[in-house]
Amino acid sequence: MDKDVLTLIHQSLPKMSKSQKRIADYILENFDKAAFMTAIRLGRFASVSESTVVRFAMELGFDGYPEMRRALQDTMRGKLTSVQRIKVAKDRLGTGDILKSVLTSDIEQIRQTMEETDSEDFSKAVDAIIEAKNIYILGLRSSSFLAKFMGFYFDLLFNNSRVISESPDSEVFEQIVRLSEGDLLIAISFPRYSRRTIKTMQYSRNVGAKIIAITDGLASPLTELADISLCARSDMISFLDTLVAPLSLVNALVVAVSEKAPGDLYENFERLERIWEEYGVYEQI
Repeated sequence: MDKDVLTLIHQSLPKMSKSQKRIADYILENFDKAAFMTAIRLGRFASVSESTVVRFAMELGFDGYPEMRRALQDTMRGKLTSVQRIKVAKDRLGTGDILKSVLTSDIEQIRQTMEETDSEDFSKAVDAIIEAKNIYILGLRSSSFLAKFMGFYFDLLFNNSRVISESPDSEVFEQIVRLSEGDLLIAISFPRYSRRTIKTMQYSRNVGAKIIAITDGLASPLTELADISLCARSDMISFLDTLVAPLSLVNALVVAVSEKAPGDLYENFERLERIWEEYGVYEQI
């Protein structure tokens, strides 16, 4: 269940008991810290019992405290400034083994993405890519490398795809001025969400193009504008987000699309191999 926990708390405040209000007040004032606390620790800081914290989460509509904490983490990541992120990361990582902590987090994000990705939506996304008249791929700021990675391989498979380059607002719209019904926009963004990406999606929707969103969850503002949403978990590591799971999702898309792409894939790559060899693209080992 993807919910903005802070909004839920604000809406539920009038009917909360005194103990619940103490929990609510602490979370609202310290959401960056509360997002990573156990139920016991949150109860200690709010001066209530662990069972009260668990009941508080269930009263908000969650299956239990772990689900509420995950939702709070998702909400938090879209609200924190870079400075706040660094402070939270220091609390989480401490002085331990950073390499192990980061790699463990990446493994967990891929595991959750594998469990949560809707195979039906994934198949719909593959079909939409294959059927599109033109494919536009948009990923700005930290998501730009995902867009370029996808664009690199789509260029090998199609002659109708292009990556929208990072540029001022007006130039982004100039790159999609011919976008119309029958075309497809693949929009990629993770917290903190790019406002230009959302504006481009709004424009694309207005002209009748189909939209695939690749983002971190159903609470993302991208999902409201997309026809198909593919969600991949990302985690906050200091001032940056780890996008290992989103990259794995993009990998899966490219592989699935290559299986259904029109034309002879083997013939295309045999031609490419001849070109690469003739012009010395790769070092011979």
